[in-house]
Formats: sequence, C-alpha cells, structure tokens
Amino acid sequence: MINIYPAQSRYSADHGWLQSNFSFSFGDYYDPDNTEFGPLCVFNDDTIAGHRGFGAHPHREMEIVSIVLRGQLKHEDSTGHSAVTGYGGVQRMSAGTGIIHSEVNPADEEVELLQIWFKPNHRQLPPSYETSHYNPEQMVNQLLPVVSHESGPGVAHIHQDMTIYLSKLEAGRSLTFTQPEGRRIYVFVIEGDLALNGNAQLQKRDAARITDTTILELNSGQGAALLLIDLP
Repeated sequence: MINIYPAQSRYSADHGWLQSNFSFSFGDYYDPDNTEFGPLCVFNDDTIAGHRGFGAHPHREMEIVSIVLRGQLKHEDSTGHSAVTGYGGVQRMSAGTGIIHSEVNPADEEVELLQIWFKPNHRQLPPSYETSHYNPEQMVNQLLPVVSHESGPGVAHIHQDMTIYLSKLEAGRSLTFTQPEGRRIYVFVIEGDLALNGNAQLQKRDAARITDTTILELNSGQGAALLLIDLP
C-alpha cells in the first residue's frame, strides 16, 4: 500500500529565522493519528537563517539524523564533540541516557536541512555522535546508503534496523528497490518528480509511506533528488 502525503499537507511553522515543515507531530503541532511510521517519529524540513539556530537543549532515548541540503550546520554537545557539516555531510547523534547539544548556522547564508528522528532499538545507550561524508556523484541513478545499522565508509551507524538512502535520478531513469515482507518504506522527494510503481505521482517535498510492498519501482520524468528509508 502506498499512501501519499503532499507537501502542503505538512504542518508549517514560520519563526522568522526558522522556517519548518513537520511531517509528523512535533513541538506545537500534535495529531494523535500522525505520530510515527515504524520507528520514524520526526521528519522536519528546516531552513535556518544565517548565524541563528537551536541553542543548547537536552535529548534522551532518540537517534537523531541531520542531512544538510545546502549551507552549513554547526553541532556542539556535552560530550565534547564539535563539527561543521555542509552538503555531502550527515550528522548522527544517539541521545541515549542523555545529551545536551546545539545546532546553529555559522554562516551568512541560509542552511537547509532535513532532521530525522528514530526510536532506538535499545534503551539506556551511552550518548554518541558522528559526522559522515558521502560522494554526491555516487548517488546518481542509484540508491546510496548514508545512514544504516550496517555502517561502513561514508555510512553513519545508527542503533535501529533501518537504512537511509539518497539518490539523484536523471530524467527518464528508474530504480528498483526490494525488501523482505513485513517491512516499511518512506520516500521523500527533495527536488523534481517521481512515480512509484508506475502509478503514484509525487512532486517536490511530497512523501510516501509504503507498507506491504516488497518491490518498489521509482521513475522520474524530469529528474529527481530523493530520500528513501527502509524501516522495520
């Protein structure tokens, strides 16, 4: 089953320095029927003005992934980590038993990012952080893993049985994704257009929550940048 969630169906928040779009309940937005999809419970599409951001604040028992689409994002936390990430970079933080961190835009220009939260597969983990980098050329016309429980070069490790893929489909190209029965797929179109299994049509910032589907065909007429998450 493929359920489409158009971009305009998301909850939008305008704080001046921060423009946010929430795909799931978050902050001031709460919908009891839209709290999670498997272990995926937050998917925020954020744009942060230059030299602004989220000051020091706590988290616990959550896996938090930040994917920078343009600009720069600076992370600092109570375990002593500090890093600046740009396009081609991914931040993964395991809040575990508790961590305090900040995320700010250190540059003059805006930063655009996706912030994605997952419930961990184990509680009471020690807090940890890492920055990974991938080669954007390697995601052209293929699904490139960037975060996974099976980590490797350019792939951040996460404490959940899931994988985040990025891809850039050229016009007229297609991909096939397969997974075992009983798993879920989340698809988000960053740019462009996308058709799923020759029928469901998605445009920029549209999303799909997919169940009971072991083979997923992804086609793009004009070209697309997309994110796909394989979930339990």
